[in-house]
Amino acid sequence: MTAQIAWGLLIPFLGTSLGAGCVFFLRRQLRRSVQRVLSGFAAGVMVAASVWSLLIPALEEAEAAGLGVWAFVPAAGGFWVGVLFLLLLDHLIPHLHQNASRPEGPPARLPRLTMMMLAVTLHNIPEGMAVGVVYAGMLTGGADISAAGALALSLGIAIQNFPEGAIVSLPLRAEGGSRPRAFAGGVASGVVEPLAAAVTLLAAELVVPALPWLLAFAAGAMLYVVVEELIPEMAEGEHSDAGPLAFALGFTVMMMLDVALG
Repeated sequence: MTAQIAWGLLIPFLGTSLGAGCVFFLRRQLRRSVQRVLSGFAAGVMVAASVWSLLIPALEEAEAAGLGVWAFVPAAGGFWVGVLFLLLLDHLIPHLHQNASRPEGPPARLPRLTMMMLAVTLHNIPEGMAVGVVYAGMLTGGADISAAGALALSLGIAIQNFPEGAIVSLPLRAEGGSRPRAFAGGVASGVVEPLAAAVTLLAAELVVPALPWLLAFAAGAMLYVVVEELIPEMAEGEHSDAGPLAFALGFTVMMMLDVALG
């Protein structure tokens, strides 16, 4: 069981690392069309994971606690806390889109790359918490979360982490960094994810009583990332159907994983 949980916490980080490894096979940054498809796919995965792996278990756990018609309160409350938490961090930490309008040139490049790494790292924290919360629920029997269901969430987040790793490592390489250094930068952006998951899991005794709130919190934070970052990235540039189709594919893949494994 211990090894199973350890792998579950590490799988999303492996997704980021594999994405960062693209720097060893690609000579330049991803084309805009490819970035659009990857962002759409990642957005679809995160939306499906938020619904099936987080919000629905949050509602089921609240109902099991005997809240009856008020079972929506923890889900709705936790969801909004997650949204507002990411909104606060968005304002406190310099963010990628805030620098998008700056003219290209040597003074702007380093801050832009720094903010890109901050953005990806920031987004990985609630995703790590989501994995930790789900595994804590699995260990204690909360929300009827099975080992396969927890694994489905880990796999889904790993899938959407793949493009994030590439989005960090490839620009670092394009700015003149060596491939190993660019790879290390992409990997570093995902380190916070297993750490956040492990901390959340270690606090399981505190997590379980608030499980509906925390599951919904993770869902709100993840959906904020989708709306704030991934959907604009998916729609950027000339009109294309690739992004929406990739979104639908990502949503379908994650839904199938959750239903088949859950």
